[in-house]
Formats: sequence, structure tokens, C-alpha cells
Amino acid sequence: MLLTEFDPTEEAVINPWNTHLPAENCPETCISIFSHHLLQRIAEVMDAKPLFPVKDANGSWPVYEASYKGNRYALFMARVGAPACVGDFEDLIAMGVKRIILLGNCGVLDKSICDCGIIIPTLALRDEGTSFHYAPPSDSIPVNRRYIPEFQAVCKEHGYSYVTGTTWTTDAFYRETKQKVAARKAMGAVCVEMECAAMQAMCDFRKVEFFQFLYAGDNLDHPQWDPRSLSGLSRLSDKERIALLAFELADQISRSTNP
Repeated sequence: MLLTEFDPTEEAVINPWNTHLPAENCPETCISIFSHHLLQRIAEVMDAKPLFPVKDANGSWPVYEASYKGNRYALFMARVGAPACVGDFEDLIAMGVKRIILLGNCGVLDKSICDCGIIIPTLALRDEGTSFHYAPPSDSIPVNRRYIPEFQAVCKEHGYSYVTGTTWTTDAFYRETKQKVAARKAMGAVCVEMECAAMQAMCDFRKVEFFQFLYAGDNLDHPQWDPRSLSGLSRLSDKERIALLAFELADQISRSTNP
């Protein structure tokens, strides 16, 4: 298969640094959220200001500056789907981002995970195409190699329980058939999303720090699909509090790297 033809050469025909120059005053840590409703709420709460845009064929996507506990962070809306998500972060890395904290909704394959429950992936099943251009072929990739203990401490401090486990990254959410759900559950997956494996592979390739956590949305571990809080406006206040955990993690990292 073509996806087995991994080429580790760093220099490509077109590179992100060919099209994006370093941005002035770009924060090194970027906190990114998939939901535009949630991002707007966080930007309002933190009085975030636009810094510069990331531009592509689909439009212009603002990068905000958000201040939290005396530190500056980039705040950005991640695109849904591995190719778009990875492409934008390739550009942001070229512009100066060195650490990415990503959070978003996921479907659960284990009905015991409560609605809006926090999941910390430790392994991602590579059922997408993008990661195979950044890492040698394999069924899975270890994720969140750094900062799991720090994030677990943040969750405990703020009264949040969490689940750790395998996530299933897929390109095609309308092709999550009952047979595939059963097969991925048999491989140990507790949830499903569309970006984690690809983002980890890209960040490994670019030597950028990456951490992703998820909050549970729809339930696939049910005779009939249960959307629960999948809607962006559903339980928005709860999701806002969950998103603030990303800033708490960033603060922990900042204090450990700049004592």
C-alpha cells in the first residue's frame, strides 16, 4: 500500500517555512480548542486579543493572545480532521509555536465513561492517512509522552476524575460501523476522534511538545447512537471549566520550566 512508503526526509518540495515566516511576539505555547462556541467563550472570559491570522484556501483563522496567571499563550481554533488540523499547526510551528495543548470532544466506546468525562489518551490507533507521512507505518502510536502526571495532578486539584487509555483516530466518522467499533474496542480503544494520531506523529517529526486530552461526547457503545452532549452548545459551561484545565496545565509547565 502507498501509505507504507514512509519517507523520513525532513525537506519536502513545499515546506511550511516556505510560506509562513516567524510571527512577531508569537507565544511558544498554543492552547487549541476544536469547538468554535467554546473557543469564543474562552476568548471572552480571558479578554483575548487577535495576534495574527493563519491563512489557507478556506479562509483566515485568527490566533489570539490569552493571558493566564501572568503568562501569555496563543489561543487557536483547531480544524476538524487530521489533514486540516495538522496543516494549520505546521504553519503555527513555522510561525513560532513550540508546544501544543489540544483539547476536544470525542465519541466513547465505553458507556461507563460519563458525558463530558475527561479522557487522557496514551495510545492512538492510526486509522487515518496523515500520520503515515510523519512516522513509519504501524497500527498505533504512543501519545502524550510528556505531561500526563502533571495533567493528572491538575485534574485531581480541581476535582475531576479521568480515564486513561487508547483512542481510535479515524478520517471518516460516517464510516464508524458497528463491526469497526467492535474491532477497535477489541484493540483496547475507549474513545474515537479524528486527529490525535496525526497530531502526535507530526509533533514528533517536528520535535514539538504535544499534549491532548479529550472530553466525552456521543456514546457509540449503545444499540443506537446516543449524541449526549455532542452539540457545541450543549453543556457549554461545563466544557468551559474543562477547557480551563488546559491553561492550568500550561501554568504548571511554565512554572516547572521557569522556576
